[in-house]
Amino acid sequence: MTGGEERINKAGSAGRLGVRAGQNKAAAKKAVDCVFAVLGEALANGEEVRLAGFEAFGIKRRPAGTGRNPRTGAAVSISTSPTFKVGKTLKDAVNAGPAS
Repeated sequence: MTGGEERINKAGSAGRLGVRAGQNKAAAKKAVDCVFAVLGEALANGEEVRLAGFEAFGIKRRPAGTGRNPRTGAAVSISTSPTFKVGKTLKDAVNAGPAS
């Protein structure tokens, strides 16, 4: 990250969600965890996830290549990777700049 950019992690997003939804941080964290779990399960099943105007998650299939597990060094076959396509609503919000 460069020059004054901030980063938000999963815990930070749960905190912000809790404030907006009027929920405590634990309930918001559970909701965020559930969203990521559902996304992961859908992608693992080969499904595409679309959130209209915001984003689309999918899987890209390609000829298998060999990679390495960074923890064990074991060789692994890689033939799919998750993809993310930005929707117009999200793109416009980012281009508009910070919320006031």
